[in-house]
Amino acid sequence: MSDSVVRRFRQRAGLTQEELAARSGVSVRTIRGLETGDRPNPQLTSLRQLADAMDLTPADRDELMTEVLGVATAPTGGPVPRQLPGAPIGFTGREAELAVLAQAVDAAAEQSPTIVISAIAGAGGIGKTTLALHWAHTHADRFPDGQLFVDLRGFGPDTEPLDPLTAVRGFLDALGVDPAQVTGGLAEHTALYRSRLTTRRMLIVLDNAATADQVAPLLPGGRTCTVIVTSRRALTSLITRHGARHMSLAVLTQEEAEALLAWRLGAARVAAEPEAVAELIRLCGRYPLALAIMAARAQTYPTFPLAEFADELRDLGLDALDDEEPTASLPAVLSWSLDNLSEQQRTVFGLLGTAPGPDISLPAAASLTGLSRTQVTKILRSLEEASLVGRLAHGRYGMHDMIRRYAVATADQVPEQARTAAQRRVVDFYLHTGYDADRILNPHRAPQKLEAAEAGCQPLPLADYDAALAWFDAEHQCLLAAQHLAVDQGWHRAAWQLAWALTTFQIRRGLRHDQAAVWEIGLAADQHLDDPTARLLAHRFLGFAYGDLGQHDDAVRHLNESAALAEQQGDTSNQARTESMLARAWGLSGDYGHALEHANRALALYRTLEDVPGEAHALNDAGWCAAQLGRYDEARANCQAALAVYERHNDPDAQAGTLDSLGYIDHRTGDHEQAIEHYQRSLALRRGLGDNSQIANCLDGLGNPYAALGRRDEARAVWQEALDLFRAQQRHDDADRIEGQLDAL
Repeated sequence: MSDSVVRRFRQRAGLTQEELAARSGVSVRTIRGLETGDRPNPQLTSLRQLADAMDLTPADRDELMTEVLGVATAPTGGPVPRQLPGAPIGFTGREAELAVLAQAVDAAAEQSPTIVISAIAGAGGIGKTTLALHWAHTHADRFPDGQLFVDLRGFGPDTEPLDPLTAVRGFLDALGVDPAQVTGGLAEHTALYRSRLTTRRMLIVLDNAATADQVAPLLPGGRTCTVIVTSRRALTSLITRHGARHMSLAVLTQEEAEALLAWRLGAARVAAEPEAVAELIRLCGRYPLALAIMAARAQTYPTFPLAEFADELRDLGLDALDDEEPTASLPAVLSWSLDNLSEQQRTVFGLLGTAPGPDISLPAAASLTGLSRTQVTKILRSLEEASLVGRLAHGRYGMHDMIRRYAVATADQVPEQARTAAQRRVVDFYLHTGYDADRILNPHRAPQKLEAAEAGCQPLPLADYDAALAWFDAEHQCLLAAQHLAVDQGWHRAAWQLAWALTTFQIRRGLRHDQAAVWEIGLAADQHLDDPTARLLAHRFLGFAYGDLGQHDDAVRHLNESAALAEQQGDTSNQARTESMLARAWGLSGDYGHALEHANRALALYRTLEDVPGEAHALNDAGWCAAQLGRYDEARANCQAALAVYERHNDPDAQAGTLDSLGYIDHRTGDHEQAIEHYQRSLALRRGLGDNSQIANCLDGLGNPYAALGRRDEARAVWQEALDLFRAQQRHDDADRIEGQLDAL
């Protein structure tokens, strides 16, 4: 009979055997065999291709399957499966994700000629299944022919992933196919499953998938079904091969986390302890499973204050979220994500948890692991697919706090010597790259001698000034954390040198509090070093930072200590530099008489050293102080002499400072046009250096001659920019003063 039905459908479509073969991709030999009965065990995939090519109706497809295979498919109007587990109780939030999910399904239903798939990926305990089931139940009416559900057991305790053949058999049972009539392996079962779903409007939820290969046989072949896949892995091939819409699930928002606790614990209990609730949410990192675990604990003890549970979580960390029941234990749930990783991938995951800073770049990760960039890129991609790390902007990678805590715990399995070597490599990466970047930003600084980097460390070469500044911007938080790690490990020389490497950048970006913090650590680290020069430099830079913060007494105390150490050591050069900083500190306090005394002392010391650039620096300091005291002719002469030196030595930073001084002098002596020219030249140099702190000062000064000339719009524009910078740098007194000037306009 098989020959008659295949031939009848082919002839009805008006196709020759050769034309049908070309349209379907099935060989002419196979078609002839089907029509003559010489092919007793045809592949169902071939039948499906033929049915598509001949544009068969669902009834015709059923007839084709029945006649050729001797297996009857369920008739239209057969069983309507309702396999969804119960709807999640107390579901809160996720409005944005639900909207995206609905939009993806709607768009695909209207535009895509293929199956609709929305793949939801995320770490264990992030709420993938809960979201999928909530959406499925609230949209069940869109699928009148039923819903199929299967837990593919991709990640779980003591279980292997579900065999796709077993899953297909279960679906065929639900669709009313007699198991005794189904023969063959996965391909035959899958083809029959797909033929049964033709024209049906059904939802298929494939939960907890391990791999795309596990999912692919369960995808329908028609246009009418919707599939939602949840997995801890990204399942990239579903996107590339099947057009899946990927959704990466993140932690809850603050409001959603509060709503979750309020639903579980009662609004009154949550409202009674807002601080404890905020702390619980913070410590849980808004991670759904962590919040649910702590809420369950609190539900067990309804009379206990919530602050006790926050204290427990703060004291015990990840251990507070452990439980004998695996599905109620965050460490256990996270551990399942490691099951399919190689030993090397697990090691890198653990080491990433110990890396300093909130995130990490690819070059830093290469140094941390001691691997090539190509190798570490592949591993990071695997960890990203496993939802253990997240890809951030500009090629950086990060972890959620809870996952990071788990990574730190797994790092204990890495031998201590290897773990310590990895941390030393990454600290050396930040130190050596930072030092080289600082030399680019400020080539006129006295060099420091660094120890050789740990074997396997790969410092990043930086091409130019812009690259160095951008690197510091991206890595600043990691550099601060690297200094703390160096202190914790007892690498005191590295801790001191990291403070040195950060100084120019922090000054130019106006990071005054951070500057003080790194030099407080640098000075403490120096107590472990037999290096008097390092000690006097630490005092000097800490004094400089305190001066910027308005802590005048502390600034002068540290600077005097630095000057005394330099004098004891006969270090005239550092003594002169410290005198310059004392001049600055006294000037910041408003005592320009004392400031001028120190500037003149620095000038005399530089002249004994025949240090021409240093002498120019002191001349500019003296000129500025003289200008503040109203001695404008003396001030102008000093500053012009300094500028000539800086222009010969090509020092744009120093040129900008001197031009700023000259702009002030011009303005105070009534030459406002010349003042604007000097300020604008200074501002251009400052912008080129990215020196936000001095850009703000220069804009502040530039507004005065504009205002004096009645150019109010220009004055308002530069003062508004200065105000924004002052606020960003937390220079509150300067910001208040500028606001007054703007009001006066």
